[in-house]
Amino acid sequence: MNILGINAHHADSAACLVVDGRLVAAAEEERFKRVKHWAGFPAESVRWCLDSAGVSLGDIDHVAVNRDPSANLAKKALYAFSKRPSLELVAARLKNAGEVRDVGKSLGAGLRANCHRVEHHRAHLASAFFVSPFDSAAVVSVDGFGDFASAMWGVGEGNAIDVKDQVNFPHSLGLFYLAMTQFLGFRNYGDEYKVMGLAAYGRPSEVQKLRRLVKLKPGGRFELELDYFLHHTEGVSMIWDEGQPRIGTAYSPKLEELLGPARPPAAPVEDRHKALAASLQAVYEEAFFHLLNHVHARTKSENLCLAGGCAMNSVANGKVFDRTPFRNLFVQPAAGDAGGAIGAAFSVWHEKLGKGRSFVMDHANWGPEFGDEEISSELGVRSSELKKENCQVEKIDDEERLCRETAKAIADGKVVGWFQGRMEWGPRALGNRSIVCDPRRADMKDILNLKIKRRESFRPFAPSVLREKTAGWFETDTDVPFMLQVYPVRPEKRALIPAVTHVDGSGRLQTVTAGQNPLYHRLIAAFDRLTGVPMVLNTSFNENEPIVRAPAEALECFLRTRMDRLVLGRHVVARPSNN
Repeated sequence: MNILGINAHHADSAACLVVDGRLVAAAEEERFKRVKHWAGFPAESVRWCLDSAGVSLGDIDHVAVNRDPSANLAKKALYAFSKRPSLELVAARLKNAGEVRDVGKSLGAGLRANCHRVEHHRAHLASAFFVSPFDSAAVVSVDGFGDFASAMWGVGEGNAIDVKDQVNFPHSLGLFYLAMTQFLGFRNYGDEYKVMGLAAYGRPSEVQKLRRLVKLKPGGRFELELDYFLHHTEGVSMIWDEGQPRIGTAYSPKLEELLGPARPPAAPVEDRHKALAASLQAVYEEAFFHLLNHVHARTKSENLCLAGGCAMNSVANGKVFDRTPFRNLFVQPAAGDAGGAIGAAFSVWHEKLGKGRSFVMDHANWGPEFGDEEISSELGVRSSELKKENCQVEKIDDEERLCRETAKAIADGKVVGWFQGRMEWGPRALGNRSIVCDPRRADMKDILNLKIKRRESFRPFAPSVLREKTAGWFETDTDVPFMLQVYPVRPEKRALIPAVTHVDGSGRLQTVTAGQNPLYHRLIAAFDRLTGVPMVLNTSFNENEPIVRAPAEALECFLRTRMDRLVLGRHVVARPSNN
């Protein structure tokens, strides 16, 4: 039984393939198109998923899409009748809904499969619970909007999810965070994570003002003070057509009356912006934990599965054990809209077809991989450019030596591109498409920003730590395989790893086991033996672009930046030390 899951005509377009109830391939279209958060139909991702499994379009039994334009129709009609949105806005929404309905046509001739449309938040819930290790759990989805809802929660049991409640348009925690992100001058789609990083630099002195924007209600619910927003009256333009997604301004002029002038994107980040970011995070967390504590009171479960774009808020995720009674947490690596592709596919397998569960997502390596022949060929294509840079190329087949010498280069302060195995699923580089560095160097953040990343100075870098040594360095001893939770670094260790310790003493850690990623675990273990520090700094292998997918992109990034070393499979490319 082959099920093709798709997130289409929305940001973070993606596809996956589930065969007999097990995920075998998943990828996001941005990695192929080289445009961040690419929106449209994921043609390249679909093609790769099919090719990687050796199946054709005619072999697909079911297609599952994580949208259902017919969901909540009565609520949509009532809104349209009462608010009378512009004809242009209505036309855009209808066009997008039509594209979602016609996904089968987009796939082309040869498709004989049944097409299923799974409501957006139900797909989110399924994406978390059905790949989790839990037989039973509370399940919660929170994001901007999807199919006219912004949040949904329920109980997962076996192969079914029982939805208990949802929050509908126009109230949304995701929209609240988006509007404030725009107000703070970060206008690109997906910039919320930048504000989350900035929040650690400020005092939450504006909490009382921001509480005017979000009101907590009984039953774990929340409502926006709509005068501060535009989406419910004028509407917010959303462009999802075959390219970079764009969202119009979501806040009203009244927000500037409350908070002062919005920050222009090119303006300096001032103390008041840091205070607003800290206050935004604090008010978001109040509403988020208000919801989670209600869900726990109703379900009594110790297990929690989170999904939706707001489940990417790793700072809040790291506080779940402190601020709720939940004791076990699972967030799959593509918790946002891309993850809806696997949610839709598993929803069809379990809920529509009634099949039992046999799969747990314990790693994120579901994307394309490249063999030695392909890597060697690309190195040949780039040989003249590498010679021009005076680079040395060596093949090291002995894994122990490869890891030992790479660990030594990291300990010597080198910036190393690490390209191995299958590409990760989700927005985080987790040791297969990573840039790795020495976490002990206080100047490493500046070095990285100078040589490669060229990003805002307030954004932190993450540690990849040996799972078996996590508790000795962080104030947690839980599995964090997908870099989606932030925890405090132990106070006595902070001075030892300044490059991965954020200004507030925290770190967005990734725990690594030999079972999940043997080679990456071996590299970190080699660094531990050399330095006594069981972790490396890990950041995504890119330069203000989607994470690299193929050897060609890795070499392009290496050549146009000042990266010191590139490990492509077993091939090591080294720049001279004085470059």
